[in-house]
Amino acid sequence: MLIPASTALIIILTHFSSSAAAASLCRTFCNNIPIRYPFGIDDGCGAAPFRRMLNCSTAAGLFFLTPSGSYKVQSIDYGKKTVVLYDPSMSTCSILQPHRDFLITDIQSATIPPSPDTLFLLLNCSLDSPLLNRYRYLCSSNFSAHSCDELYATCTSFKLFHMLSNSTASPPCCFTTYDTLRYMSMNILDCSHYTSVYNVDALKGVGPLDWLYGIKLSYSLPDLGCDRCSKSGGVCGFDVDTQGFTCICSFTTNATTDCGGSYVNRGGKSNGTPSVVGVAVLICRALFLSLPTL
Repeated sequence: MLIPASTALIIILTHFSSSAAAASLCRTFCNNIPIRYPFGIDDGCGAAPFRRMLNCSTAAGLFFLTPSGSYKVQSIDYGKKTVVLYDPSMSTCSILQPHRDFLITDIQSATIPPSPDTLFLLLNCSLDSPLLNRYRYLCSSNFSAHSCDELYATCTSFKLFHMLSNSTASPPCCFTTYDTLRYMSMNILDCSHYTSVYNVDALKGVGPLDWLYGIKLSYSLPDLGCDRCSKSGGVCGFDVDTQGFTCICSFTTNATTDCGGSYVNRGGKSNGTPSVVGVAVLICRALFLSLPTL
């Protein structure tokens, strides 16, 4: 049975309208920040290990959620697989604020931990701090040739620590990685304030006033077939019950791999649908057969 060209055209338009519907199920932007796999701000979108890590507020922007609070997302670099956060309660060179421990879940520690070029600067530590005694080795002694004295002397906000010190020397500080904070709270470390900087490998010869303040996270994820799903017109997501990968093809249908073959609707039945290539062949065939015979 021959398929008229008009019928074939309706089939392919229906396929692409379904793909557009699938895309609308998962928001692709939060204000000016693009949201792509493995992240999602709608449940079932993105990769299951990153479920509910991001929250989008139209007014306030995009936030990364952790047990210690919500952190503003400044940028996401999908090529380098990094996310830069800013803690609004963090001290910087220009403002001094009470510390708040930065804590992430075990899943976040495994999938999206702070990058190796992010350092936490613990400030105004007491002489009894474990970081100055038993755990001295946790403090970096080679932070692009920068020192605690430089930090206290350069930053307006940190000069206060020196002024309040009973000693002529600056109070101790420690440059360390997230692993230190993961196992010991700021209270245990006995340091009153903290700040964090990233891209530390490029800070040699750069003064504290020009450091990049924030927390850079680095994520990784094995290939679960998202490219194949995207090329077929689907949106990469996961089943909220089983946590397994799924290719979202429309409002009513999902697929286990891509949207080019059979779907599984949300009632569990199989629904055969022509692939893009198949539909294209049908159109060409219908157009060819509709040509007048010479």
